[in-house]
Amino acid sequence: MPTGSRTDPLVSYHFHVEIDGISQAQFKECSGLESTSEIIEYKEANKDSVTVVRKQPGALKYSDIVLKRGITDIMELWDWRKKVEQGKIDEARKNGSIVMYSQGDQEIARWNFVEGWPSKISGPQAKADSNEVAIEEMTMAPEGLERVS
Repeated sequence: MPTGSRTDPLVSYHFHVEIDGISQAQFKECSGLESTSEIIEYKEANKDSVTVVRKQPGALKYSDIVLKRGITDIMELWDWRKKVEQGKIDEARKNGSIVMYSQGDQEIARWNFVEGWPSKISGPQAKADSNEVAIEEMTMAPEGLERVS
């Protein structure tokens, strides 16, 4: 006899990345959806003079988001990185989302990032004896990340 509804976990391949102003970017992999607080430890003595280590949250940090895709002739990501190289960081900052979908194409989970900029981009590794898709990788440094659904 069922006691509640069942929710299946999402499959990792069914996702989309949205980046303000970038329309031609499909990715095969996305990682780094992470929020971390540094831990501040301090010692205090309780009423029995026993030393206790207390832990408090410190600075809030967001991990870099790493995106990988098969290389194409579309230059939007490289052009975006070029703005950082030219010192145009205010132009380079973009907002966006990483969205995961159910098998039925319904949006299930969304992480919004703010003020992200490409801190690194790397081209593919060329190998004459391989028939794998050539992959380029971009690392983006966001200033905020929130799961909104």
